[in-house]
Amino acid sequence: MSASGHADGPRYPETVTTAESTARARTGTRLRSRIIRTTGTTFIVVAVLALAWAFVVWKWNDPFTSLYTRWQQHKLKGVYAQVVRTYHPIPLPRTKTIPVALEQQILATEARRYRRKAKVGAPIGKIVVPRLGLHMLLINGTDHDSLVKGPGRDVRSYMPGQGQLVYIAGHRTTYLAPFAHIDSLRAGDLVTLKMPYATLVYAVTGHDIVDSHDLAVLTSHNREVVALQACHPRFFATHRYIVWAKPIRVTFPDGHTFKPLT
Repeated sequence: MSASGHADGPRYPETVTTAESTARARTGTRLRSRIIRTTGTTFIVVAVLALAWAFVVWKWNDPFTSLYTRWQQHKLKGVYAQVVRTYHPIPLPRTKTIPVALEQQILATEARRYRRKAKVGAPIGKIVVPRLGLHMLLINGTDHDSLVKGPGRDVRSYMPGQGQLVYIAGHRTTYLAPFAHIDSLRAGDLVTLKMPYATLVYAVTGHDIVDSHDLAVLTSHNREVVALQACHPRFFATHRYIVWAKPIRVTFPDGHTFKPLT
C-alpha cells in the first residue's frame, strides 16, 4: 500500500509504449543507414560507369553514334561510285610536256565546275590520313546532318584544286570520330583527297588552336591550303584545333601527275 492508501500496480501500457518507441527508433535508424549506404553505393557505381564510358569514348569513340556513321558511309559508297562513273573530266592536251600553269588552270576549272554541282550532304570524294588511320568518304557540308555521315567540307571554302582554302571539319568523340587524334599529326604527314577529277596529296605544315567563334580561319588567302578542324580539347567545344597542309602532288584520272606551284 502506498501512503495515500492506494495499491501500487504495474504500469504495463507505459512500459510497452516506451519499448515500442525505442524499437521504432532503432528500425528507423537502421532504415536510414541502409538508404544512405545504398545511395552511396549507387553514386559510386554510377561514377565508375561514367568514368568507364568516358574512357571508352576517349579511346575508341562513341560506339552507338559510330554505328550510325558506319551505316551512312556504307550507304553513300554506292552513291559516290556512281558520281565517279558518270564524271567526265576535261581531256588534257596530247603533248609530251604540259606547263604546270596550264595543269593548274585545268585542275582549277574542274574543281570550280564540280563545286557548282555539289549538293550539301552528298559525298564528294574520299579523305585518307594514314597517321589517323582515316579512310572515309568526304561529305559536302559541315552542318549537323552532314557531319554525322563523315568529315565534311565547309561550303564557305573551296574544292580541292581551286587554289584556295579547303576547310574540312570532323567529329572528335562521336560519329566514328574521324579527327579523334588530330593533335597527333606532325609536319610532313600526308593528307590525300581523292576527287572524281583528281587525287591531291598534301603535307602537314603545322597547326593552330583558336577560339570556337573565330571565323577568320575561313578566310582564303589566294593559295591552295587544306585545313582539318576539330573541337579542342576533346569533350569540349571552347576552341578549335586546326591542322594546315600544303599541296605536294596532283594526279589526274588518266594517271598524269604534276607538282603544283605553291
